[in-house]
Amino acid sequence: GDLRSVLITSVLNLERLEVDLFRCGGQHHWVPATQHLFGGQIVGQALVAAAHAVSRDEQVHSLHCYFVRTGDPKVPVLYEVERTRTGKSFSVRSVKAIQHGKPIFTCQASFQLSQASPVQHQFTMPTVPPPEELLTQEELIQKFLQNPNVAEGYRKRLTKIQAQDVPIDIKPVNPPDIFSSEPQEPKQLFWVRARGYIGETDMKVHCCVAAYISDYAFLGTALLPHRQYRVKFMVSLDHSMWFHAPFRADHWMLYECESPWAGACRGLVQGRLWRRDGVLAVTCAQEGVIRVEQTPTQSKL
Repeated sequence: GDLRSVLITSVLNLERLEVDLFRCGGQHHWVPATQHLFGGQIVGQALVAAAHAVSRDEQVHSLHCYFVRTGDPKVPVLYEVERTRTGKSFSVRSVKAIQHGKPIFTCQASFQLSQASPVQHQFTMPTVPPPEELLTQEELIQKFLQNPNVAEGYRKRLTKIQAQDVPIDIKPVNPPDIFSSEPQEPKQLFWVRARGYIGETDMKVHCCVAAYISDYAFLGTALLPHRQYRVKFMVSLDHSMWFHAPFRADHWMLYECESPWAGACRGLVQGRLWRRDGVLAVTCAQEGVIRVEQTPTQSKL
């Protein structure tokens, strides 16, 4: 009885124009406050285009992307696929996203036929409360809005965030105190899943959805030690993912995010998506531009 995920029916649904040419329509489901195209949408759609150019038996094992221009949410995006290599075990597909006649994004995705190996190991999943015991991001914002001491300007920003129709369910494990400017360790834990039903299907579909999810709130991890500064500009430069084990993107997964370094107006973040049974499903990494006001901001209360 679940509604079909809008990530499948709309956001990641491309129109094929030619054999290796695809288009995303001008209607974009969710656009961040920056009014630029959401990076996760571009990554997910590029992987959809690349997946159309391989056999059903090949599964994506990694992708490496560069954001070269900001995306315009008012116009369609064209995705050109190049069949760079088709081998016996591995195939590589290159994808270029185009708007206004110029590339806004480039990506290389590598696919592999299933191969067994005795060489196996992984890290241990962090011990955290299950998602059923935690509040959603929307419920947390509602709780914050009940505080009568919240400054009016900040109350408006929270209300605007609450109204955003993001197609992801999110439950922060240790939500930061949004009224504090105290530095925090650059680590975050979220339970995440696609909103709506996807079901049992080609694993490549779930990987495309995970690509969309992986970019949400990811770079913000690098800001946690620097909460006293107001962000002027923050945008992704590149994004990489490695897919390790089958998973369902419409089932709860733990997103473990950390930022080992920031400097030179850049921040680096790393992430791991864990299945509930402790299996490491996906590893992510991203670097982005972060520019802030030099003067610390005032309290939000």
